[in-house]
Amino acid sequence: MRIVRYAVGGVCHYGELESGGERIARCEGDPFTGLSAAGHVDEVDDVVVLPPLERPRIFGFAYNYASHVDETDREVPEVPVCFMKPSTAVIGPDDAIVYPADGELIHFEGELVVVIGKEARHVKPSEAHEYILGYTCGNDVSDRIIQRRESAFGTLLIGKGQDTFAPLGPVIATGLDPSALSLTTRVNGVVAQSASTADLLLAVPDIISYLSRYLTLLPGDAIMTGTPSGVGPIRPGDEIEVEIEGIGVLRNPVVAESL
Repeated sequence: MRIVRYAVGGVCHYGELESGGERIARCEGDPFTGLSAAGHVDEVDDVVVLPPLERPRIFGFAYNYASHVDETDREVPEVPVCFMKPSTAVIGPDDAIVYPADGELIHFEGELVVVIGKEARHVKPSEAHEYILGYTCGNDVSDRIIQRRESAFGTLLIGKGQDTFAPLGPVIATGLDPSALSLTTRVNGVVAQSASTADLLLAVPDIISYLSRYLTLLPGDAIMTGTPSGVGPIRPGDEIEVEIEGIGVLRNPVVAESL
């Protein structure tokens, strides 16, 4: 199932994207308490596709592909390197990534994102699938200059958490096996990242087990699982696409901040 969150006439709905990708079967309820058919179909061209999650908590995992560790000239971390992004960083498909007025080096990072479906604490890796609603595409946009300055003092917030720095979408795909999905990121149509989630250092079940050992995961939480090699700069006028097998394409233009 490919769950879409969208608006018609300013009213938010959930629905199931039909196989052709042009129509949405509207649903009643929500993905976390249950969806049921509403008996109405909307044309994709007649709706506004929203971020698949409304104000989620966002957890991120850094240096979780060996190829990205290599390109940053670092060692593989001894423990998972985690951070959070504020919910205000979230945008949806076709929404603009805003390039900050004082930005110097802003990077894209295509990532598989796990969506938690129910409260989780002390979860074993073998049981992790029971707590996953599905998966979506994500772009962990990062201000490298601020990130480096923060990281030198053991913190990380502004470098990852500015408004529009967490594009998510276009759907939440349920029933996927996350162990070997192809991930491709394109900048202006040119492939910049091409990898498989089989190369994750910490696989999805282990990510959920690790986080839930220390904190309670909640329905609607989003976990960015890390980015492979090939990250690079974006500039106003660019278009970034993150495509993941079984999910679809998350597409966002880049615009300059207007003060």
